[in-house]
Amino acid sequence: MSPPRRTALVSVAAALALVGIKLGTGLASGSLGLVSEALHSGTDLVAALLTFFAIGVAGRPADPSHPYGHGKAEHLAALAEAAVLLLVSVLVGVLAVARLGGWVEIETTAAWWVFAAVGVVIAIDVSRTVVSLRAARRYESPALLSNALHFGSDLAGTLAVLGGLVAVRAGWAEGDSLAALFVALLVVTAAARLIGRNVDVLMDRAPAAAVLAARAAIATLEPPVDVRRLRLREAAGRTFTDVVIGVPPGDAVGQGHALADRVEAAVQGVLPGSDVVVHVEPAGAEEVLRERVREAAMGVPRVREIHDLSVIELPDGIHVSLHLKLPGELPLDEAHGLAEQVERAIVDGIPEVVDVQTHLEPLAELAAGSEADDDPAEIDRIVRETVGGPPRSIRFLHTDEGLVVFLTLALDPSESLAAAHATASGVERRIRAAVPGVAGVIVHTEP
Repeated sequence: MSPPRRTALVSVAAALALVGIKLGTGLASGSLGLVSEALHSGTDLVAALLTFFAIGVAGRPADPSHPYGHGKAEHLAALAEAAVLLLVSVLVGVLAVARLGGWVEIETTAAWWVFAAVGVVIAIDVSRTVVSLRAARRYESPALLSNALHFGSDLAGTLAVLGGLVAVRAGWAEGDSLAALFVALLVVTAAARLIGRNVDVLMDRAPAAAVLAARAAIATLEPPVDVRRLRLREAAGRTFTDVVIGVPPGDAVGQGHALADRVEAAVQGVLPGSDVVVHVEPAGAEEVLRERVREAAMGVPRVREIHDLSVIELPDGIHVSLHLKLPGELPLDEAHGLAEQVERAIVDGIPEVVDVQTHLEPLAELAAGSEADDDPAEIDRIVRETVGGPPRSIRFLHTDEGLVVFLTLALDPSESLAAAHATASGVERRIRAAVPGVAGVIVHTEP
């Protein structure tokens, strides 16, 4: 038997003893305070039994049906205990008010043996409260902690009953009823606290202090970590943490895994024993999403080209718009049907997309053209002025739309792709401005 279960079993024995002493003495002496305390201890007996069996269930290892373990059994037991406490407190309060109002006549005897019984009860209450509190802290058990709190409230109630009996012995008969009413209020307060705390756990309410500690621990890592999402919940004193982080898209799998390990270690450093799961996403999440949209659209048969793709995030989800190119000879109804297929393919393939708008365009027909023998001098001059050397090749084609220039540039091999693109765009703009009748300029760059 595990140490927590042994502690719970001791609590069961102590609760049985207390119920017997309080109920027997209360009935013999006519003390409503002691009878109410016996009922209070009866709830503790129920609580101790629930805790004993709940800890046995909570201690079971995780299985396919309960991948997060069985820790919430303890919180269910504590919630049941709180409900019983609440019901009993109402009954005790009604009896106390009835006696104070004169509707119930019960004579109370404050003999020496009554005080002796109360002294034994106080000794038991003190010992079991201390034992349960130490065990709860050592094993981080919510059920044992709730037991300790209720044993402590039992002790406070017993002291109130002792005060009421002293008042009765001094000649004030209402003292016992007031003590019973105090016990009822004490139980209501304890039950409300228990219900709130255990409902929070059962509803997976994020523990604010643990969330702040986890975020602070991750924030200390170098280089800084892009935390996309952090979720925490607790069960049976253990924290379960889910973290989503972003990494540069060019990082290798091993780099992403190493960063996830560092995040996991940081969280476990401030939340010992916590179960941490880290999910890694590429930092360029929008580009990844755009690529997924593009793949879904191009996967539809007869779709040849898409362009002007827009991805917009709104409160209800992702909205997508795109221009869809289809064969120009298609009837409109067939083209519309293909567009609907594209929209369905995107929505079905990417759950976060809630709406897709498509704009239909015909594919350009094959253009007739012929080789031209135009003078390349002007283009040669533009290239030399821009890149500092002649072009590698120049070709001219005459088409129905006008003159098309094919140009190959030789650039510095160490130059970045972005710089090469900017140079090619500059050459294209200058050729279009300097050569009349140019319909298109295609610039190819080489090292």
